[in-house]
Amino acid sequence: MLKVAVIGTGAICSAHIQGYLTFPDKCQIVALCDIYPEKAERINEEFSLQAAVYNDAKTLLEKEDVNLISVCTPPYTHAGLAIDCLDAGKHVLVEKPMASSLEECDAMNEAQQRNNKILSVVAQNRFTTPMMKVKQILEQDMIGTVLHTQVDSFWWRGHSYYDLWWRGTWEKEGGGCTLNHAVHHIDIFQWMQGMPDEITAVTSNTAHDNAEVEDISIAIGRYPNGSLAQITSSVVHHGEEQQLVFQGEKARISVPWKIKASLSQENGFPEANQSLEDQLMEAYNTQPSLTYEGHTGQIQDVIESIQQNKQVLVDGIQGRQTLELITAIYESANYQRTVKLPLTKESPFYTRKGILKNAKHFYEKGKSIENFKNNQITT
Repeated sequence: MLKVAVIGTGAICSAHIQGYLTFPDKCQIVALCDIYPEKAERINEEFSLQAAVYNDAKTLLEKEDVNLISVCTPPYTHAGLAIDCLDAGKHVLVEKPMASSLEECDAMNEAQQRNNKILSVVAQNRFTTPMMKVKQILEQDMIGTVLHTQVDSFWWRGHSYYDLWWRGTWEKEGGGCTLNHAVHHIDIFQWMQGMPDEITAVTSNTAHDNAEVEDISIAIGRYPNGSLAQITSSVVHHGEEQQLVFQGEKARISVPWKIKASLSQENGFPEANQSLEDQLMEAYNTQPSLTYEGHTGQIQDVIESIQQNKQVLVDGIQGRQTLELITAIYESANYQRTVKLPLTKESPFYTRKGILKNAKHFYEKGKSIENFKNNQITT
């Protein structure tokens, strides 16, 4: 039986707790920690956990004999907390984004290696049936070489969203919608398609003058074979219609699931390739559905990896690659130039200090409140 602690009892905490509670024969939540202990007490009561409550992680690590810790705090705290937990001999599941900088990612991965513990980065959208099915079809090369990828990470957040004390600042949130919302789609994109070798991007803040950071970004990734990827990150899109579209030589597939395959007529105009569309539909429908999805699916993967001593699906290396792509978008937009990948330690955005020194402020943060009365989130 794994003993579990959760550090940070804000909005995303409930997804972790519900995930752990799905496997009562494999794990037990024994501790909660938050700088606002009354929040932890509310979670304790809401889920009838009977867990010990702490107001700082150091005391938790000193007093509690736990095996696995979920880090659900603001991004600027992820690296320090994760490293402390790993150095204390604990396995770690850390929320997205992995850290505030690539330098911090490297320090976290070094801590994982020297302690030989699991470090997994939350990427719950990988753990959905549609994503897994599309991933398998891409790996089967049924649509041929991907020529164009479209990533639409469309969200909508009201002006007051950035009133929360840690949001909307480079220091504490680490970035805007590209980092904190599109991270899910960017992770899926690089997992399915691999990393491009250059990024060209623009960012803007169009509707949130209480935030330093962007509320929309548009990036173009280029691969060595000439294939292009178009990545839009936003918190200004009503309806929040999100998709990943892969346009291959032979066919188009996407999440949400949609297919279209074309053959060329003598004059070059298209006609439907019904045979390939039928094959793609069969390949999609015959794949099994996941038993557990989202955070619960990833928590299952982490628990089984600990118990069976196997590799997690999303480790610190994968988490770093996603942040590297986001960092390249910020660097490109900031300096209005194309950025080559992989990034090196010479990048002005490699360190948190470099980001804070160089990142453009669209506005200065104004109103700042400690907590919202309504802690519910939508995904």
